[in-house]
Amino acid sequence: MVTHLSPNSPAGGPPAAQVRAAGRPPGPKGLPFLGSLPAFGRDVLDFFTECARQYGDIASFQLAAWPAVLLSHPDLVEVVLIENHQNFIKHRFFWRHVQAIFGQGLLTSEGEFWRHQRRLAAPAFAGSRLNRYGDTMVQSTDWMVRRWQPGQVLDAHREAMALTLQIAAKALFNAETDQDVAEIGQALDEVMEEIAARLRRPFWIPDALPLPGHIRYRRGVQRMDQLVARIIAERCDTREDCGDLLSLLMLARDEAGQPMSERQIRDEVITMLLAGHETTALALSWTWYLLGLHPAVDAQLAEEVHTVLGERPPTVDDLPRLRFTGQVVSEAMRLYPPAYAIGREARADCEIGGYAVPAGTIVYVSPWVMHRDPRWFDEPQAFRPDRWAGNLAKELPRFAYMPFGGGPRICIGNRFAMMEATLILATVAQRFRLEGQTDRPVQPMPSITLRPKGGVWVEPVPRSARRLA
Repeated sequence: MVTHLSPNSPAGGPPAAQVRAAGRPPGPKGLPFLGSLPAFGRDVLDFFTECARQYGDIASFQLAAWPAVLLSHPDLVEVVLIENHQNFIKHRFFWRHVQAIFGQGLLTSEGEFWRHQRRLAAPAFAGSRLNRYGDTMVQSTDWMVRRWQPGQVLDAHREAMALTLQIAAKALFNAETDQDVAEIGQALDEVMEEIAARLRRPFWIPDALPLPGHIRYRRGVQRMDQLVARIIAERCDTREDCGDLLSLLMLARDEAGQPMSERQIRDEVITMLLAGHETTALALSWTWYLLGLHPAVDAQLAEEVHTVLGERPPTVDDLPRLRFTGQVVSEAMRLYPPAYAIGREARADCEIGGYAVPAGTIVYVSPWVMHRDPRWFDEPQAFRPDRWAGNLAKELPRFAYMPFGGGPRICIGNRFAMMEATLILATVAQRFRLEGQTDRPVQPMPSITLRPKGGVWVEPVPRSARRLA
């Protein structure tokens, strides 16, 4: 039975059944009509943290017209993501905002259609297929660091976003020109900025209104549609396997021997393009931020990279020996998970943790909260990559650590992202230590993903100047 504890409570407290009140789970009362929407919109990370601290493993609150609950125990999360996952869909409010750009891609589709698409897309992320992208990841990173100069102050977040977008475009459809990547990046920026703004609003504004954000959004979607349509049309002329993910999507056949439609391919390409660079870029941004604060950890990272690689570039075959490098990425994603919250909507009345959850309730799971719970992690606020050196990953309860989500809808590209982040981190660590700029503090900014507000400003210092320190 799940115990109803606050994150600061010791394990072994009273069972939930002994402490709950009948009906609705405990939680903040909020304001008339608005409920907890102002606090939620002001700082959702602090709001989730306080809900878990004050009310325990399941807390309820109201977001204007929508009832909501926050789950903060792995066993409760398992109910939503595994045991009864068919009863929980992407929240309609979220889906309405992103439908124009993502269509029916893996991020937004549901039910049998999603399962069908997932089966068709899965071979694109098989290990043998992924390994061929390792050289692209390392070469693109090498081109990036060759531009860096000692004494230069740069935004590591912006660098990571540009780099991973270039890699994603190359892996997806073998993009050859910087112009293609630049057009994709500009269109995605316009779209994502407006989606983030819409999700912050407590009310719906019709798309037809000619607001500046709406105009930029439509322009970004149109540019993405035109670019992807051109690439698909060019590929349709050859129908050859060009070694990229687009080839696999176009050559995939379902059980009836039918290919994906061009619209389905378009939706999956755009979904993978966004998800294929945003998560890794954020993982790297937060990793470099944390390494700048912890020079001893950075020195240990540099020592491993030097021992394993010497002066040669890393390859996929080096990944098993770059253990600490991978642990650094895992720890950064524990403290700053790019997907800081997962939202679902209950399709039918159900029960979670002994409480009734009516249909239409938004069910939130927050990796930000779960990853900082002292029940699962010693010194949860500390940056300690060595915590992953033993058997922690196997000993943790399922869903105590979930940087890529979990259950049937776990991120299909999680292996791609971890491979990419580790190879990029090792390539950069060979050449530079990234010193943080104390006059530019970094704050987490929860939007669609967890971005660093104002960027991560660093100075690249050549390793030779610090003797690998």
